[in-house]
Amino acid sequence: MMPTSLVPASILLTIIFALPTGIITAITNMTITALGATDFLGSLILLGNPIGYLTFRTFTHTCQNQILIYLTNIKIGHYMKIPPRIVFPLFIIASIITSIIQYITSIYLLNNVPHICTSNNPAWRCLALHATHTASIVYGATGSFIWNSQYSSMLYGFLIGAILPILSWFLWKAFPHIKWLALINFPIFLMATLMLPPAPAAEYPSWFLVGFIFNLILYRYAHNWWETYAYTFSIAMSCGVAICGFVIFFAFQLHSSSFPQWWGLGGINGDGCPLDGANFSGVIPTDRYI
Repeated sequence: MMPTSLVPASILLTIIFALPTGIITAITNMTITALGATDFLGSLILLGNPIGYLTFRTFTHTCQNQILIYLTNIKIGHYMKIPPRIVFPLFIIASIITSIIQYITSIYLLNNVPHICTSNNPAWRCLALHATHTASIVYGATGSFIWNSQYSSMLYGFLIGAILPILSWFLWKAFPHIKWLALINFPIFLMATLMLPPAPAAEYPSWFLVGFIFNLILYRYAHNWWETYAYTFSIAMSCGVAICGFVIFFAFQLHSSSFPQWWGLGGINGDGCPLDGANFSGVIPTDRYI
């Protein structure tokens, strides 16, 4: 487990990144946490202790998420004229209730879904957990991203990520007549890649298509409609996905019903992209699910 002496360091790291990540979340509505810095520091401090690394990673990342969620709730409460002294206890109560429900749900799924989170059950592969497990090996066990290691060149990403926003800002100031320079936001641009490890590749064209239609075409050519209905329609789609997932689980997956086979389910991940499961050498494994 993580040494107790690292708890203050984890809290300090959370406080340091609370302001910049909170500003980005408030402006862009996209949550960017300091997970990369957490992984790197955890690898340096807890190399050879994957369980301790996972504890440090989970504690720090969870604290960062909770801060951003709380700030979001405070912001919504401010817009709705609800005092913070009312929002705060409601947030605490909701967190307690959610924790209990999540624990009960996890125990239920582990006891009732055969081969959950294994290659023997492709419908319950738990891709995000696989990504976390891989991180525990890469960062906590082998230290493949620290100095003089196999992937140490990837550390230049920290330097590049720090330079790119400054570069875009200077270009915007130097060439104010070029309007599209003001639209460049590298944190948002690079943030989309954070979901690539667990998310199937076929999700990104759908995401891009919806964003292109609503945030460019409709925004430019049907701005009145966009201003009136875009956010409401976005919430409706999000609620529809949640309700649909709820219905699908209890109506089909809980009763071991298989999804109909059609051409859109091609590929080892069943997302219509037959090459998204290829490894570094371009070989698609056939003996296991990714």
